[in-house]
Amino acid sequence: MPPPHPERPEALQSPDAPVADPPRPAPWHGQAPVVGVVAVGGGIGAAARYGAALLWPTGTTGFPWTTFWVNVVGCFVIGLLMVVVTEVWTVHRLVRPFLGTGVLGGFTTFSTYAVDIQRLIEEGHPTTALAYLAATLLAALLAVLTAVRLATTAAHRVRGTGPTATREKGKRSS
Repeated sequence: MPPPHPERPEALQSPDAPVADPPRPAPWHGQAPVVGVVAVGGGIGAAARYGAALLWPTGTTGFPWTTFWVNVVGCFVIGLLMVVVTEVWTVHRLVRPFLGTGVLGGFTTFSTYAVDIQRLIEEGHPTTALAYLAATLLAALLAVLTAVRLATTAAHRVRGTGPTATREKGKRSS
């Protein structure tokens, strides 16, 4: 058997020698920008929610209207945003995490919603707590559904697609 060639180091290793794993990118390599924009957006959304609470304070025993409307409006905007960034416009990959998860996730506050319900019950207002629980859930879901339908209909009209556009084309051709 001829000796291994000195310029080919792989020839010096036996075929059973362990092979090194290829280098892996750092775990934060692809996620750092996403985490960064979510953090910045979350700070902006939380500051906006705090501003709403300062502008429209709610009494400790009454219906928590500020938190209710913050959550409903935030859900409506999330519904609009998700249609716009997934079906209407091609946006940078960081727009959705910045606006959806960051700004709107920081603005809406379902944790405060849960604390408000608990507080109302503990302070002897179970009817208000139950009304708040149901009203927020229904209004938030209705807000998302309404926003998605409005945005989808508007997107179809702009593009000239969808059921309305098909009916309009049929009317024009007759």
